[in-house]
Amino acid sequence: MNFEGNGKVTRVIRMGTRKSQLARIQTDSVAEKLKELYPDLQLEIVAMSTIGDKILDTALSKIGEKSLFTKELENALERNEVDLVVHSLKDLPTSLPPGFTIGAVLQRENPHDAVVLHPKNAGLTLDGLPEKSVIGTSSLRRAAQLKKRFPQLEFENIRGNLNTRLRKLDEKDDYAAIILAAAGLKRMGWETRISQVLGPEDCMYAVGQGALAIEVRARDRDILEMVSILHHPDTVLRCIAERAFLKQLEGGCSVPVAVYTEMKNSVLYLTGAVYSLDGSDCLKETMQTNIELDNKVPESAEENVHVGITANNISQTALDAAERLGVVLAKILLSKGAKDILTTARQLNDAR
Repeated sequence: MNFEGNGKVTRVIRMGTRKSQLARIQTDSVAEKLKELYPDLQLEIVAMSTIGDKILDTALSKIGEKSLFTKELENALERNEVDLVVHSLKDLPTSLPPGFTIGAVLQRENPHDAVVLHPKNAGLTLDGLPEKSVIGTSSLRRAAQLKKRFPQLEFENIRGNLNTRLRKLDEKDDYAAIILAAAGLKRMGWETRISQVLGPEDCMYAVGQGALAIEVRARDRDILEMVSILHHPDTVLRCIAERAFLKQLEGGCSVPVAVYTEMKNSVLYLTGAVYSLDGSDCLKETMQTNIELDNKVPESAEENVHVGITANNISQTALDAAERLGVVLAKILLSKGAKDILTTARQLNDAR
C-alpha cells in the first residue's frame, strides 16, 4: 500500500469475509467506518465460504477444527488475495498462524446470549416454558450452563447461520426456543425477536463474544497502522484477558468455558468458569486488576502482541496487566481441578 505525501492510500484494499448475511453486514459496517476515517480509501469486498459454512449437519463441537470459520479467509490473506479479514472475534483461535495478527478489535456489542422464542411461546421466559420444552443451541457452553440453571428443560443441537436457525425455529415445532448471541441478532436488525437477554447469573458468554476483529498480515505495517485506529481500548483489554484465560486453559469450541468481564473505574474484572457437559460440575472464580493507562510504548513490535492482538496505540502496561489477569485466573482454576473437568467434557463430547 502506498501512502502519498498527502496521507492518501493509492491502491484498492480488499476485505475478506464469509458469505453469510451476518458476516457481510459486519464487514460492511467496518468498511463504512474505514471510509469515514479515510474518505479516499478504495475498498473491495471479497466473500467466500468456509468449512463451517459448508458442514451444516454436524455439531460445531464435533468437527473439532478450531479455525472452522477462519481457515479459508486466512489462506486468502496468506496468498495476498485479500489485505484484511473481518471476523467475529469469538471465531478466532487464541493462537493465530505465524505471520498473522489481529490489528483491530472494535467496540463490543452486547456480549450476552439471548433467548428467541417460538411464536407460540411469545411473552414467556425460559423459566415459564412448559417442562421438557426443547431449547436449540449449537454451543456446549450455553447448554452446560442452562442445563444447570433450568434442569426442567431439554437442550438439543441446532446448526446453520442465523437465518437458517430462525427458520428452523419458526417453521417447525421441534424447538420451544433457541439461544443466540444478542450481538448477531442486533446487527441483523432482529432485536424485536429477543425475548430475554441472559445475564451472567444465567449464562456467561464466550470469549470475545460480541466483538469484531480485523485480521491482517503482521508484516503489513501500513495496513496495521490504518486499522489500529478502530481499536476500542476497553474492549481490547477485556478481550485480551478473556483470550489469555482460554489459552491458558487450552480450551476451544469443544469444551464449555465461559467468561464475564467488566471495566469499572480503571479496574478490570474477569470472571471465568469451566463446566462439565451437563453443567453439574463447575469451577468459577472472579479476579480483578488495576489498569494503568500510562504512555509506555513497546520496545519492539513483536513484544506487543498479546494473545494474537497487536495494539501499538494502547498502553503496554495495561495490555500486560490484562493478559496476566487471564493467565492467573486460569491457573487458579487449573489448580482446583479444571483440567479434569475439561478433559472429561472433551472425551464425552468426542464419544457422542
